[in-house]
Amino acid sequence: MKKISVFLMCAILVLPGCGTMSKLAQGSIVGTGAGAAIGAIAGGLIGGNGKGAAIGAAIGGAVGGGAGALIGHKMDKKAEELAALENANVETIEDVNGLKGIKVTFNSGILFPTNGSTLNKNSKAELAEFAAKMQDLADTDITIYGHTDNTGTAEVNEKLSNKRAASVFNYLKSCGFAEERMTAQGMSYNMPVATNDTPEGRAQNRRVEIYITANEEMIEAAKNGTLQ
Repeated sequence: MKKISVFLMCAILVLPGCGTMSKLAQGSIVGTGAGAAIGAIAGGLIGGNGKGAAIGAAIGGAVGGGAGALIGHKMDKKAEELAALENANVETIEDVNGLKGIKVTFNSGILFPTNGSTLNKNSKAELAEFAAKMQDLADTDITIYGHTDNTGTAEVNEKLSNKRAASVFNYLKSCGFAEERMTAQGMSYNMPVATNDTPEGRAQNRRVEIYITANEEMIEAAKNGTLQ
């Protein structure tokens, strides 16, 4: 089983099912999930120096420790289940509300061919397995980020990262994830996790990240003590 690490950052949204993908316009944010606010919200950003996108929707009020603990327990349990996924790294993270969420990182070298954005058969199987494991966690939001290495121009990488994020968005939608609860965006090569000076580092930077965060329904259930 993969190691589940704690990573302070931000979070996302999710749901289940699968079929064929529809096309989405490239170069734009996909989806309008209320729980996947895109923007620079202090305290919950992807990337350093205040740059990047926020994960999770700020609810405008503090969540009590008891409710936070219930959500944290639920996220920990799901992270343990997702850790069985092949070719994916699973981490627990903290969203803009200070609540625990989950980050699942798929290697783009596995999801996509070089310079491509079409999911292959193995990639679809991996995402279908992810969707199946998320069927019992419908009260969450999902944010999908596509990343590239720095090979090529900024314009080319922005388009490619958007296409990759959209491909995952579309396939998860075909698997039963509600479109209004998902958001997808390409981040180009602006958020590397390794050096771009080596082939190994560039391979790590070519990735897709899926963030899973509590939506308003889960938060309210936790506050009321009814979260199962």
